Amino acid sequence: MSKLFGPVVQQGYVVPDIEAAIEHWLARGIGPFFIADIKGMSGVYDGEQIFADMRAGFAYCGDQQIEVITPKGTSPSIYKDYLQSNPNGGLQHLAYWVDDIDKTLSEVAVAGHEFKIWQRYGEAPEYKAHAYIDSTASPGVMVQLMAESEFYDMFFGLIKEAASEWDGKTDPLRMLDMSDGMPRSVTYVGPD
Repeated sequence: MSKLFGPVVQQGYVVPDIEAAIEHWLARGIGPFFIADIKGMSGVYDGEQIFADMRAGFAYCGDQQIEVITPKGTSPSIYKDYLQSNPNGGLQHLAYWVDDIDKTLSEVAVAGHEFKIWQRYGEAPEYKAHAYIDSTASPGVMVQLMAESEFYDMFFGLIKEAASEWDGKTDPLRMLDMSDGMPRSVTYVGPD
């Protein structure tokens, strides 16, 4: 557990081939995976407005969510940067729940830790849903701060419940439909 942020709630992997990465996890009994095609996610990357596209998959292993991301489109992002430095992919971030991202960032700075905010997501102009930070003294795996919300409670809860009930075989890939803003509709994705 981090003394600054509390327990890790998610391991985030950035990979060049999301299908191969998900197969890796499924072969180890971790699943099912919920897939989301994310288009035009509003954010700020290194101080510039972005609209990121990606395909992401989510599963649970115990109390930690496993996220795999393959960046898409032309918008710059921390995910694309990661793949440029690590073409085979790997662990890109550890995520933590926080009540207030800006307050947490202030507390980290006051404690004397130097960091850079690389990317933020959420509604403009505040972008208070997520913040990705990295140490300026010794960069490495980024920290993702996530503001708790009704959406994330439902999103994480849906995936965690499915993992606890999964038999290791049935419907290993499921598509998330978040078109109404909430993760309510799930359909199986796979061979017919």
